[in-house]
Amino acid sequence: MQMRTQFTLISLAAVVALGGCANMNEVQRGTATGAGVGAGIGAVLGATVGPGGGRRAATGAAVGGAAGAVIGNIWSSRMEQQKRQMEQATQGTGVQVTQTQDNRLKLDIPSDISFDTNRSDIKPNFRPILDRFASGLVENPYSRVTIVGHTDNKGGDAINDPLSVNRAAHTRDYLASRGVASNRISVDGRGSHEPLVSNDTEANRARNRRVEIFVAEPQATAQSPQYGQPASGR
Repeated sequence: MQMRTQFTLISLAAVVALGGCANMNEVQRGTATGAGVGAGIGAVLGATVGPGGGRRAATGAAVGGAAGAVIGNIWSSRMEQQKRQMEQATQGTGVQVTQTQDNRLKLDIPSDISFDTNRSDIKPNFRPILDRFASGLVENPYSRVTIVGHTDNKGGDAINDPLSVNRAAHTRDYLASRGVASNRISVDGRGSHEPLVSNDTEANRARNRRVEIFVAEPQATAQSPQYGQPASGR
């Protein structure tokens, strides 16, 4: 009973920590989110492994919270600057530029400016957007990029799954050709498995054919020297 009570209190503390994010700035919010999730995971592991579950839950929450604070994302001035740059570069194109709840920059790029139907070659009018995007990534070497391709439901998985991956991979290759290290970029393809809307009309299918690009600056880089400044020696 004591273990259950302590575990419940720890879980509630993690929830309260996450709820308090509403009163924090973006950097603090990213850290607190990671810490809250880490505390919850740490409490579960501590309570279920070995004797002394109550004490282990408390210890696990503390360790998990510290680890979570490290792995959370931050919304730095560099991220904010790139968001503003991309908003200007994509104005009127249909590209949506947003900040996600976990402090990532997201570009939602519709198919009509990125790829032709059943093709993975980058269209000419998509290149200037990627050029500007690549410039921001070069200026923030600590950020990491995830590119996810999506399709509509025409053609079946045998066609759509590799097509979505190829679109993401070609986007990565283009960014790499503009000076972004390819090891900073991961790619994924979801085929038609994550539609935004039902594939019941051509307009809706067009919405589902898209590429999503996410940029994250991990919390661990918050202590890294600013770009262009040498690290202090020991």
